[in-house]
Amino acid sequence: MAGSPFETASALRVSMSLLTRRLRQTAPDVGGDLALPQRAALARLDHNGPMTSAALARLEGISPQSMGSTLASLEHAGLVQREHDPGDARQVLMSLTPAGRRVLRDRRDARVRQLAAALSREFDDAELEVLAKAAPLLERLGQRL
Repeated sequence: MAGSPFETASALRVSMSLLTRRLRQTAPDVGGDLALPQRAALARLDHNGPMTSAALARLEGISPQSMGSTLASLEHAGLVQREHDPGDARQVLMSLTPAGRRVLRDRRDARVRQLAAALSREFDDAELEVLAKAAPLLERLGQRL
């Protein structure tokens, strides 16, 4: 029987917080020591394509100065590059380099392997089916927040 939206939200917050915390505690040793803002910037560029520093800052809810510092460190590491906006030569767009894409892919693959190993050890087929059905709902919930 389904609980109220408040009870469900409370249970989701607790379980998702635990899952996120455990994934962070056992972070895969892939892609060096990227800080959360660096990982977030790489993920945004991967998802949205080339963007200005100001646009990235707005999406991440941080100051343009903070984003500039984050992007400078990523550029220094060879994970992002600058290019002129073909529609407005005054604008500079940041985009992922092949190395930046590789770091993101490797980190994601490591997380997926980590989750898959836990799923295969701890869950039976019926439970895996429930989790598979819940995944799109959780994604939709995240998109609506």
